[in-house]
Amino acid sequence: MRVFICFEGSCEPVDVPSDQTVGPMKQMVKDNFLVQLSDDKQQQYLELSYGGAALQDSWALCDVGITSGSAIRCLMKSERRPAMHVFNAVTGDTLPIMGSEAFLHMSVARLKTVVSMQSGLPVSTFRLSTPAGVQLYDCNQLQDAIEDCTTLRLDTWDGWVQFLHGCLLGHRLTVQSNLSEKKPVLRFQLQVALYIAAALGHLDLAGWLLERGMHAEKPVGVHPYRQWCHQTPHRDTGKCPIHTAAENSQLLLILKLFISRNLLTLACLDPGGRDPLKVALQHGHSDCVRYLANKLCSLVSLSNISLPMRIYLQLKRWVCLGQKSAASNRCQYTSAAFKARVGDTLLVDGFNQPNMSSKSMKAATKPSRGIKAKALQPLPPIHNLPSVSHLPGLQSPKSSLILTESLESISQRCGRTPREKAIYCLTVARSLSFVLYTVVTDYRGISRFSRVARF
Repeated sequence: MRVFICFEGSCEPVDVPSDQTVGPMKQMVKDNFLVQLSDDKQQQYLELSYGGAALQDSWALCDVGITSGSAIRCLMKSERRPAMHVFNAVTGDTLPIMGSEAFLHMSVARLKTVVSMQSGLPVSTFRLSTPAGVQLYDCNQLQDAIEDCTTLRLDTWDGWVQFLHGCLLGHRLTVQSNLSEKKPVLRFQLQVALYIAAALGHLDLAGWLLERGMHAEKPVGVHPYRQWCHQTPHRDTGKCPIHTAAENSQLLLILKLFISRNLLTLACLDPGGRDPLKVALQHGHSDCVRYLANKLCSLVSLSNISLPMRIYLQLKRWVCLGQKSAASNRCQYTSAAFKARVGDTLLVDGFNQPNMSSKSMKAATKPSRGIKAKALQPLPPIHNLPSVSHLPGLQSPKSSLILTESLESISQRCGRTPREKAIYCLTVARSLSFVLYTVVTDYRGISRFSRVARF
């Protein structure tokens, strides 16, 4: 059949089969009209349209109602080519990262900020790596690690894919069913969920998290595995959910929810020292600016006095600081209540095995084959000590696994066999017990002499 191609004021007839697809037709237009497409940062391409709708390359002409004598419009369009792409292992999507040649001269920390704003994920929930699997740290420069138009990979903590996917979709039940059993990690996950709900406008999820005790004026922070690291964390880890809500004019309902729960969110500062009003001003969101300005200029009515909002917020902040200090002195509350403690996992960049490979929950909790393949020689019996089988509460598979892993760790770290280490520990314990017995005996003798002298 014969169709007519309209391009830049001219109309040329073209004979094509009825089942011809759009892709080869674009090549035909390039050859007939001698179209030259540039290959710079402004990527140019041809677009065929019929009836006002753009035609995809895989479509057949007969399937979209194009018959003989139809006129197809051809346009030359241009768009900026992405500087790189980031594959999101949580959603399976590829994010285009736009930028110029100067984009490659920035740090990885800046790139993580851009990726966080596009994906809605806090910077402390993912890592970036090259196609070769090399992890990029915040202090690295992009020009030293990657090339132009590279596709990086975004991975999250092992066992977190379903949890983060539920947060991105706003499914409260999915989030609730994939929470960690460890209290420090659970607390961190709930704050992450509130951040994502604020970034994407999930009102139901945000309300549920606020009822669970989360705070929109609290920063997300870092994973408990990283809380003992001396390296300075990413700047955006101090970003709060209220700041994320103020960055988007479509999240006015989330903003109102946060402020109605706690007025202190009006005075919450981000890592750059900006309150929510300044954040909304810099992003040009007039609705959020109008609401926040009216709130800050309003009066707070108390029992017998009315105070301006700014004075009330300052007094409220002082009261909260005093209550926290008093509670800390009484040992009822400390800032380390949900942080890392002795016995918890510690992650040091470049030394530990990567815990951010987007593995599923089952794969993350499954023991490695290397531990199962190694068999420890049984220890000879020590007659002076009670048998483990006669001690209550120690006959369990879990305790047996812990004992096996501990003995294996002793052999690797100390260079001694489990028997040699046991003999060494018993010798130290026997010496220590003799010293304690001597001190207690001397103390009792002194106390007895004091009582005699007192009489």
